Amino acid sequence: MASSASCRLQVVSKQLNCQNIETQPCAGRLNDFKFTLNNSLFTHSQREFYERNGYIVVKGLVDDKSIDRYRDHFQRICSGDVKVPHLVVMRDVAIAKSEFVPGEKAVTKIQDFQYYDPLFDYCKNPEILKYVECFCDADIMAVHTMLINKPPDPGTKTSRHPLHQDLNYFPFRPADRIVCAWTAMEKVTRANGCLVVLPGTHHGTLKQHDYPEWENGVNKMYYGVKDFDSTQPMVHLEMEKGDTVFFHPILIHGSGTNRTHGFRKAR
Repeated sequence: MASSASCRLQVVSKQLNCQNIETQPCAGRLNDFKFTLNNSLFTHSQREFYERNGYIVVKGLVDDKSIDRYRDHFQRICSGDVKVPHLVVMRDVAIAKSEFVPGEKAVTKIQDFQYYDPLFDYCKNPEILKYVECFCDADIMAVHTMLINKPPDPGTKTSRHPLHQDLNYFPFRPADRIVCAWTAMEKVTRANGCLVVLPGTHHGTLKQHDYPEWENGVNKMYYGVKDFDSTQPMVHLEMEKGDTVFFHPILIHGSGTNRTHGFRKAR
């Protein structure tokens, strides 16, 4: 039994690589774990990292075959080949108003994909669920499901997502038993608008959200946090296809402009 547990820990240790995100950890040593439950997946140092910073990246968690299957179903929805009742398809306001663009090119995300089994399969993925249990226990409910398709920015910066807290959209508590899962469906970099997090902000409270006061306006589908410390260091989470970040719903995060010619997909 001990040998089996040791082998499993070695496998997980290889899979969980947090070196690229521990460059700006919050200071202080913790004696108790508030945000994770006892589990055999995370090491003590990894639980401590999440406790301090409010996020952790699991490398290569979702396999390429599954991601390619999700991408195919997403494209079929965008093209109109598949119509799903109650599924919300959101479009980039600047692109949608300027010209008729068929397919995925004007679609920024689809939301509530729990109504479409081929995409909801992501929420039932055993690899995802076993990590979710480390935060929420075994009684799991999936909410606010979405597949994000950040399009090349048309020059208006509407592809950026203001810094925000996901708890603003959740009508249930307690916050410490909620975890957000975000999987890169392709290589995600600063150039195509990777996630940006403010480590340690999950120790704060839910802040007021409103439309950011940005030059040239903002995509009206996105709210942002009001009154936060803009001098606090930010960490850009550049990720490979299949990497998954788990983060606390009070953690302040957002994403930048997609300055490439390709689409940045995540879910």
